Amino acid sequence: MGSKLLVTGGIRSGKTGFAEQRAMQAGSAVFYVATATAGDDEMALRIERHQQQRPDDWGLIEEPLRLGEMLADFRKQPCKPPLLLIDCMSLWLSNLLFAGGEMFSEERELFLREVEAYPGALIIVTNEVGLGTIGMDALTRRFADELGWLNQALAGRCDEVVMSVAGLPLTLKASG
Repeated sequence: MGSKLLVTGGIRSGKTGFAEQRAMQAGSAVFYVATATAGDDEMALRIERHQQQRPDDWGLIEEPLRLGEMLADFRKQPCKPPLLLIDCMSLWLSNLLFAGGEMFSEERELFLREVEAYPGALIIVTNEVGLGTIGMDALTRRFADELGWLNQALAGRCDEVVMSVAGLPLTLKASG
């Protein structure tokens, strides 16, 4: 079974850079799994900048909704499973919330099951939103609640959890 790393932190905390460094150090095939969609010009520029920073030999999968199915597909392949760097849970969760209730529940549960079952290494990037103020509207409060619960569920399934603060990695859960 491959190692599983959850990297959390605030916006612009250095979590993606840390996750990418760990993936580069793994010495294996890497697929970057992007959950973002380019809904506006600024987001399109962010996506382009991320793509330019990644090594050319990494594979790319753009999957805004069906992460569980994507993991299952890789798990069923006869070859050695690659390291998957999934970035990021907050965008995926937002995509699911806008997709609707039934899809949200089914996809969340399938993804958590497949994280446990995936035989290769995983690096999952997420945002930590539970350190700020309480949202003023119901959707913002639900998003914060759901992401907090998802982060807790992922932390329980991962061997290692690291929080990035101001570009510094803080180990919350060590492997081994």
